[in-house]
Amino acid sequence: MHTFKKIAACIVLMGLMASSCTKKFEETNVDPNLIDQISPGTLLNPIIYNVSSFNMQRADDITFNLMQVALPYPSPSGGVHRYDMSENQGNSTWNNHYQWLNNVKEMYTASVKAKNGNYQGIAMVLNAWMYSNLTDCFGDIPMEEASHAEEDATFRPKFNTQKEVYTKILADLDSANKLFNTATPMPYASDILYANNVTKWKKFCNSLRLRLLLRVSKKAEMNAWAQIRTMVDNPTQYPVFASNAEAAILSISGVAPLMSPWARAIDFTTFRAVGKFFLDSLNALNDPRRPKFASQAKSIPGGTAIGYQGIPSGYTGSESQFNYTPSNVTAALVTAPMINIIMSYAEVQFIKAELEWRYGNAAAAKTAYEAGTKAAIEQWGLTMATDYFTSNPNAAYNGTLPRIMLQKYYALYFNDYQQWFEYRRTGLPVMPVADGMLNNKIMPVRFKYPINVRTLNPENYNKAAAACGNDDINFKSWWAQ
Repeated sequence: MHTFKKIAACIVLMGLMASSCTKKFEETNVDPNLIDQISPGTLLNPIIYNVSSFNMQRADDITFNLMQVALPYPSPSGGVHRYDMSENQGNSTWNNHYQWLNNVKEMYTASVKAKNGNYQGIAMVLNAWMYSNLTDCFGDIPMEEASHAEEDATFRPKFNTQKEVYTKILADLDSANKLFNTATPMPYASDILYANNVTKWKKFCNSLRLRLLLRVSKKAEMNAWAQIRTMVDNPTQYPVFASNAEAAILSISGVAPLMSPWARAIDFTTFRAVGKFFLDSLNALNDPRRPKFASQAKSIPGGTAIGYQGIPSGYTGSESQFNYTPSNVTAALVTAPMINIIMSYAEVQFIKAELEWRYGNAAAAKTAYEAGTKAAIEQWGLTMATDYFTSNPNAAYNGTLPRIMLQKYYALYFNDYQQWFEYRRTGLPVMPVADGMLNNKIMPVRFKYPINVRTLNPENYNKAAAACGNDDINFKSWWAQ
């Protein structure tokens, strides 16, 4: 009997010990090296660096070719510069942006939980920046049901129309402007773009809103011009970039993690040539950006420098027709220290120039045009000659939209897809058409939806494809119709 009582007591004691250990298990079995909770600032720097770096590479791969900035050389056939747009051309843009939009959503949720309006505003700005690029590349896209797989197992999100996307992100930017508060600290690690400067983030927010309002300005129901006018006339309520120092331009130092998106600069310059249209227009302007953007062409034979000469995009025939080695892109553009443009001060000035041109304010349009041109030159560390406008009729403001858009074309150099988007909005600058161009010599205006979207989300893909001419690369976006 005594033995039984001893055994029973041991069993009870062991049970109590096991219960105690189980209650403490989750508390004690935690890896101290892992992040338990994500703060609003945890993902900010990776989002800025990775998305802007990816966008810079796409400017090189896509925008340069479509907008006659640069092209592969030699190029015996095909290529994006000949409007040969493959069906998977937009896959990486879709995948990259939705990957990082998941992180933006986490950042927004954490900022709401932390009750920090500044980080909430930043998340809304990043969200608008990335969704605007996505919809401008594809048209209708998943937004409201995107990034919901973890919370409600939505693996086949519905698509929102481009109008719905723009309506949402423009409203978000307006709300974000009201959230930013310089009296509220940003307590986490310094961000790589603005070093936790709330005022600069607010200016980026409003500058981006100007860009997106201009993008939809053809659609009367968006009342975009009136909103742009209100913002420009009320800088206290809607502060925007006022100098290059405030622009959303990421400085790449070359010190980890701020490394050039090109592991080897030679990959940027190998088998390349600068576009003839791009350089001819800079030559006509006698522009100081030429040595920054391009090397000099060389004679054949002899190898003597003969100035800045490019190769026409979409050319036919062999390279032997050219009796010179064309100008090439410069390795310095992708060698740290370097810059990565998200949105420039110059772009804001050209938005103002177009606004004033539209309202018939010639003097104000001229002032903004000249300020935008000067800023676009100086952001590359160059100096504009004091007689740049007065000594050259090709540079002087002549009261026309084509003159504004030509300088804006150069201001948007290396700025993701913006040259392409603005060309689709305005048809400017007018570029030559070559016999070697495919697609009936029509510049494509969108990417096809990725193949995995077609196979994994067929019902919603079919609806979206039907809305854009059976997923046609020539189908104009809602804002361009």
